[in-house]
Amino acid sequence: MIVCIGNSLAGDDAAGGAVFEALMKEGLGHREKVFLLGTSGIQLLDLLEADDLLVIVDAVQLGQPPGTIHVLDWDRLPRPGGAAVTPHGLGVREVIELGRILYNERMPREVVLVGVEGRNFSELGAPLSGEVAAAIPEAVAEVKRQVGRYRISCKEQ
Repeated sequence: MIVCIGNSLAGDDAAGGAVFEALMKEGLGHREKVFLLGTSGIQLLDLLEADDLLVIVDAVQLGQPPGTIHVLDWDRLPRPGGAAVTPHGLGVREVIELGRILYNERMPREVVLVGVEGRNFSELGAPLSGEVAAAIPEAVAEVKRQVGRYRISCKEQ
């Protein structure tokens, strides 16, 4: 399952939506479950169906230059109280941890975040910054790499 998160009205926060659109144009949604969520990360809980792999795509602020692509597995996601992974209230880690308490049977076995480092999250109506827009193809390629890596590991088992 691939879940893209973002707000198309808030500058670089639209990165998840831009990745979603690119994935749909490439037909990835025909083989995998691909979803677009707005600004509430908690909505993620409603989508989970015990898939083995969950790839989350979101704009992040982790202190790197805008357009940097981050690939973070579960063990590397920032913990609560640290830097927020997402500006959507609850971070990815918090949502998954809450889900494991409430709906453990529906939680994915593996979680990977493909984060696009953003700069502008507060200017209403602003487009993606140039650096973030230029990074969208790399983020799409990384999502496809993660899905492909998972398919290969399943065949080897």
